[in-house]
Amino acid sequence: MPFLENKSPQILLVEDNPLDVELTLDAFRESQLSAHIHVARNGQDALNYLFGRNQYANRHSYPLPNLILLDLKLPGMDGHEVLQTIKATPNLKRLPVIILTSSQEERDLIRSYDNGANSYLVKPISANGFLDVVHQTHRYWLTLNVSPPVSDVGDS
Repeated sequence: MPFLENKSPQILLVEDNPLDVELTLDAFRESQLSAHIHVARNGQDALNYLFGRNQYANRHSYPLPNLILLDLKLPGMDGHEVLQTIKATPNLKRLPVIILTSSQEERDLIRSYDNGANSYLVKPISANGFLDVVHQTHRYWLTLNVSPPVSDVGDS
């Protein structure tokens, strides 16, 4: 699916912590940023969304995102495994994946970039800091950045 210039950007937020989900959604609302945010609560759910499986089979209702915000510490399949799968899938590998995590561990940082992450952001502690991160992420990745086209997984 190519980037749709006249429609709200689609973001897939992969986050299991309900407080962080609400903080992210609130930050987008407060910033009055136009984006439709889909939430996946674990790694498997994120991949089901991206591959259009199960309840996400309808691409009109669940389009491929223009941006993925991915937490690393997820139940079951962790963010590193999700990132590896995305970047190993020809029709998904161009999707920008931003790691948004509380981990400040150097090994997580290195592994994320080695696996193809486009950016690595540490979640700020304050609500204002989080608001700023969301605003800057939206501004750069969905306004300034020119992304390559991405095809649906079923497309060839």
